[in-house]
Amino acid sequence: MPQPHLERVLVTGASGTLGYNIVRHLGLTHPATAIRLLMRRPDSALFADLANVGLEQVDIADTPRLTKAVLDFQPNAIIHCAASGVRPSKIGWFDLIRLNVTASVALFEASCEIEHCHFIHMSTGLVYGEQSRPCREGDPIDTLHPYGASKAAADCLLRAGAERLKRHLTVLRPFSFTGLHDGGDRLFPSLLRSALKGEPFSMSAGTQIRDFCAVQDVAEAVCLVLEEGTLPGRDVFNLGSGQSISLRGIVGSVCRQLGLEVELRLGEMPFHPYEPMNLVADIHLVRSLGWQPRTNLAYAVWQLARSQFPELQVTEPEQYR
Repeated sequence: MPQPHLERVLVTGASGTLGYNIVRHLGLTHPATAIRLLMRRPDSALFADLANVGLEQVDIADTPRLTKAVLDFQPNAIIHCAASGVRPSKIGWFDLIRLNVTASVALFEASCEIEHCHFIHMSTGLVYGEQSRPCREGDPIDTLHPYGASKAAADCLLRAGAERLKRHLTVLRPFSFTGLHDGGDRLFPSLLRSALKGEPFSMSAGTQIRDFCAVQDVAEAVCLVLEEGTLPGRDVFNLGSGQSISLRGIVGSVCRQLGLEVELRLGEMPFHPYEPMNLVADIHLVRSLGWQPRTNLAYAVWQLARSQFPELQVTEPEQYR
C-alpha cells in the first residue's frame, strides 16, 4: 500500500515534456499509487506500459467539467503542469491568461473541497525579473514576458489563497530543461531536426546566460517534493542545474559530445521579446531536500535523439556529470 498522501495523484499537462516525465517517474517508482491524468486530447499510447495510470478527457478551461473530475477522483495530491504560451506567438494573450491563470485558480478551488489535498503548482523561472546573479526564491517576481507574467500571476494568487485558506501548496519554478518527449520548435528538437536534414541551424547570438537541466532530474525533484509531503515554511523551490553558461556554450557542448555535424549560424534569429539575458537558478533550497541534478545535459539530448530521431547518428555521451 502507498503512503496515505500518495494513494491518489492527479496530474495535468501530461502530454508536455515535464508532465510526461513526471508521470513516468512517479508511475515507475510508485506502482501502487493511482495516477489520474486530465488531458484535453488523451493519448493512451504514452503510458500504456504503466498499469497504475488512468486517463480522462478534460479541457481544464472547462471549469464545471474540471471540478467534477477532481471531486470524483478525490486526489491526495495534484501536480498541475498544464500551461501554454512559452512562445508568445503560439497563443493569444487573453487565452494565455484563461489557461495559465483562470484555470489554475479553478483547479486550486476544486482541490480546496478535498481535505489535506497537496497542490503542487509548476511555475517557471521566467517569473523573475532580470538579475545579474542566480535567482533566489525570495527575489521579486516581475516580468513583461507574457508567459512569465501569466505564471507569476497564478503563482501570487495561489500562494495568497493557500495562506488565507490554510491549504497545502508547493510552488516549483523550473528553469530551462530538455530530454525525452521534448518537441515542437523548442531548442534541442529543432537542433536535432536540422542535424538530421543536414541543414544549418539558425539561432540567436547565444549570448544569453542560461541554466539548462535534464528533464528527468526535474521530474525527480517534483516527485521528491510530493513524497516529502508537508514541508513547513518551505513552499517555493527553484529547480535547475545551478550552472551559469551562455546558450551558445551549452549548444556547442552538446554538439561536441554527441558528434553532431551541424553548422550553427549564430545571430540569424532575433532574441525572443522580453527574453532575459541572465536566467539562472539558485538551487540551495531544493538541495536541502537531498536533491542534486546529476544527469549530463548531453545525455538527455541523446535520449531525445534516440527516441524521436532514430535515423540520426549520435555518439552516446557520459550519463552523469
